[in-house]
Amino acid sequence: MSGVHRYEVAIHNELVKKSVREADPNKTGLSDDWADTRYVEVRAETPEAAKRKILARYPERRGFVVSEVRQLPD
Repeated sequence: MSGVHRYEVAIHNELVKKSVREADPNKTGLSDDWADTRYVEVRAETPEAAKRKILARYPERRGFVVSEVRQLPD
């Protein structure tokens, strides 16, 4: 079935995670909470499109990592 679906995307920030793990100062400008996985809901046609949408908002070049994309019931 095609169309727009709801997805839950698991994301964290690897730079923050490394700072917290090594007890170094977090110089990213982000909360230390980004060391932990956050779950963001997004609407998209495919899991790949959902990941692209999230990474447009939370770019890899700033340390963000998507660890899972899961389709939610419509």
